[in-house]
Amino acid sequence: MSATAQAAKPVAARRFRGPFAGALAYAAIAALAAVAAVYTPFDDYILHILVETATYAIAVFGLTVVLGLCGQINLAQAAFFGLGAYAVGLGTADLHVSFWLALVAGAGVALVMGALLGMSTLRLGGHYLAMVTISFQQILTLVMINWIPVTHGPDGIGNIARPALFASGHGFLGLCVIALALVGYVVWHLPETKLGRSMRAVRDNELAASVSGIDVYRVKVAAFALCALLGGLGGGLFAGGFSYVSPDQFSFAESIVFLTMALLGGVASPIGALIGTALLIVLPETLRFLKSVPGLYLAIYGLAVILIIRFMPDGIWGFAQTYLRRLMRPAPFAQAAPDLVLVPAKIEAPSALEVEGLSKHFGGLKAVDGVSFSVQRGSVHALIGPNGSGKTTTLNVLSGLYAPTAGKIALDAHDITGLPPHARTAAGLGRTFQNIRLFRSMSALENVVIGAERKGNEIPPGDLPRGHAALVERARAALGFVGLEGRSRDPITSFSYGHQRLIEIARALAGNPTLLLLDEPAAGLNSTEKLELRGLLKRIAAKGLTILIIDHDMALVSDVASHITVLNFGRRIADGVAAEVLRNPDVIAAYLGAEPDVAHRA
Repeated sequence: MSATAQAAKPVAARRFRGPFAGALAYAAIAALAAVAAVYTPFDDYILHILVETATYAIAVFGLTVVLGLCGQINLAQAAFFGLGAYAVGLGTADLHVSFWLALVAGAGVALVMGALLGMSTLRLGGHYLAMVTISFQQILTLVMINWIPVTHGPDGIGNIARPALFASGHGFLGLCVIALALVGYVVWHLPETKLGRSMRAVRDNELAASVSGIDVYRVKVAAFALCALLGGLGGGLFAGGFSYVSPDQFSFAESIVFLTMALLGGVASPIGALIGTALLIVLPETLRFLKSVPGLYLAIYGLAVILIIRFMPDGIWGFAQTYLRRLMRPAPFAQAAPDLVLVPAKIEAPSALEVEGLSKHFGGLKAVDGVSFSVQRGSVHALIGPNGSGKTTTLNVLSGLYAPTAGKIALDAHDITGLPPHARTAAGLGRTFQNIRLFRSMSALENVVIGAERKGNEIPPGDLPRGHAALVERARAALGFVGLEGRSRDPITSFSYGHQRLIEIARALAGNPTLLLLDEPAAGLNSTEKLELRGLLKRIAAKGLTILIIDHDMALVSDVASHITVLNFGRRIADGVAAEVLRNPDVIAAYLGAEPDVAHRA
């Protein structure tokens, strides 16, 4: 055997033992569960309970995506569940089409309606979004009740057909178990994908997500559409399992039941969704023997729900995961981090950034008023001024968080004035914040991987495994560059304030930006941390990266910056070589609050 073949063999073995082995093990368990569902002699009552649990759990998986991963509320999941159920009911009973075609149509209709509802409402957010989803739920329920020629009204739809291969109760239960396993596998692994990480970033901090290159609005719509799709799929299977549907099965009360199932089990994981679904379906059936005592059944049921919510705010599975993480703490990376490589931009214009006549007015307040300056490629350029001078507002306009009132911004000779934040990041703009904005539910490495995934650094087509590994290596290199690679798997909450600042810088560096905007990086740091930051900025500059920095620490600014622009009351009062600007009488007056000639004499 050749040396190349010998080297390749263990690599192939490792790959097989990794995700492929896990997928095969999961498939084997799912197949065994399906076989057990088919051949275990359940009576009809148990069959109905299990089918209801499986189909409801698929719909609750949708809430795991939209609420658990993306942080968006959806109080209309029963409506999407009903769309899938009515599509199967009308398709098989009235139109006599194939069950599979009706199931796909129902899931597709739910997907489209979810996407449309998301596109029209997700810019609202918060309680407004909740109100809109409730209204959609109520409207769809009224349509089901009153559009009698199509929906059959309150009488519902009966004689819903099942596919021939799964016509028996046990056979259809096996189909539901297979569908549950497939959907659960996808939802379980979704957080590890680029879309899943984007959803988690949006949930944790929308502002940081946008300047990391994530299209926040598109990610929200995708989450909402996927949630609706799973609702429609679960509803279609529910219709086949019970062979009858009616409007009262898909009311607003059922949406609350779906939400409660997700919250009780743990909204962040499909395992929690399955636990919560089983609990709320099986527990009432288990307590049926208490119904002879008026009110006792509801009292025990309600008390159980209250106790779980009170003492397990992250749900049952979230509570269990807390202890599992303590027992299974991952080991740090044994290998040293690779060297961070910053690829210079292909544009050879002398200026990385050109700002012309930039203004930002808030009503009558001119926070930025006709500011112009340029940042030379490969330089460290400081933007300074007293408090309220318009520095951070300027950075917010440059990064797209504020729309300019007037002026033009060019990055690498490309006009980016009208681009949203994520598009500016894709164009090569990196950004940190004065108030640290990290994704607090993630590890340090996951935070930095999101920065590495910006458009322009994406995985090459047809090479997904190696491409993603390259992004992870780049994230490790960025963490190693700031001195934190050994703690890359630690959660953000375990880091000190100064180290969190370094992680935010590493996230920006991992995106290989053309221009790095640093907003008060020394704010909140002690003297030792400031010295470390000064050394880090010099190492970044030595890599050839262009930096625009805002900071009040004049010792830091004078040490690292070669060029300084000074603002006061939103206007530029000085611009030039650092040493000359710092001796400018107008600059001294602005900082001392004195007239120029008095400050100069002092």
